[in-house]
Amino acid sequence: MIELLKSTDKPLFSFEILPPLKGKSIQSIYDGIDPLMEFKPAFVNVTYHREEFIYKKREKGFLEKIAIKKRPGTVGICAAIMNKYDIEAIPHLICGGFNKEETENALIDLNFLGINNVLALRGDPIKTESHFVPELGGNEYAVDLVKQIVELNNGNYMDENIENATPTNFSIGVAGYPEKHFESPNFSNDIKRLKEKIDAGADYVVTQLFYDNKKFFDFVDACRLAGIDVPIIPGIKPIESMRHITFLPKFFNIDLPSELTDELDKCKSDVAVKQVGAEWAIQQSKELIERGSPCLHFYTMGKSTTVKQIAQSIF
Repeated sequence: MIELLKSTDKPLFSFEILPPLKGKSIQSIYDGIDPLMEFKPAFVNVTYHREEFIYKKREKGFLEKIAIKKRPGTVGICAAIMNKYDIEAIPHLICGGFNKEETENALIDLNFLGINNVLALRGDPIKTESHFVPELGGNEYAVDLVKQIVELNNGNYMDENIENATPTNFSIGVAGYPEKHFESPNFSNDIKRLKEKIDAGADYVVTQLFYDNKKFFDFVDACRLAGIDVPIIPGIKPIESMRHITFLPKFFNIDLPSELTDELDKCKSDVAVKQVGAEWAIQQSKELIERGSPCLHFYTMGKSTTVKQIAQSIF
């Protein structure tokens, strides 16, 4: 992946999808990808959703803790996408819910399948946690996960008895936050943590969604000043409903520019909001390309209509 990002002479197009809800078929994934294939995506990211827990009442007042997973199949989906479309599929790999041995086994499976690109993330806390709690014997931070992947790339497995182990060849992406990670005490500290991930062996950065390009450009400048010289891919999520106006800033801890909210305030329906959101994302994309972004990465949430409208104006 890193070779592709560094060698391209024109901006690439990529997007992220969600695994289908449990009980749905992979056809729902294909239905979201098919309309975007005309733009020749460089890669497709597939999110991973860890187990959560619910408590069900049983006899005599006892509660049974039951693990649930609403969106299964990230690895299988990546393999299916690569087979059907002949493009790179990049699974999210997270710290939460895995110990290091389980992480190594997952990486071995990915390597066997020919999936040699991963996005290394800490992951969010589950809903029953007030803060992120690593698995016993697991990686606590994304930088720890990056280091473990690099160890496999160097042929160093956890089982010291393995001799002449075959090195893997994973290209590693990590997340960046133009408006800082919500847990970071300040912006400069967040850049410091990102630099640690790059120094550990990460190859490129994909940012969280944002709506103010100036914040992205300031983020890139701060990264370069800190010695982060890898490709930085901006993440774009068009606003598509009235719910998004309040949900996205709260959930992702981001700001919406006043120029954007002024236009959204005039909207009386989701249709109107979607059009404003698409137009804003188009202007964002054009400016990002003019300033040399190597790739534009769109968060589709499984819906391709608006992203297709944007891509038609850009690519």
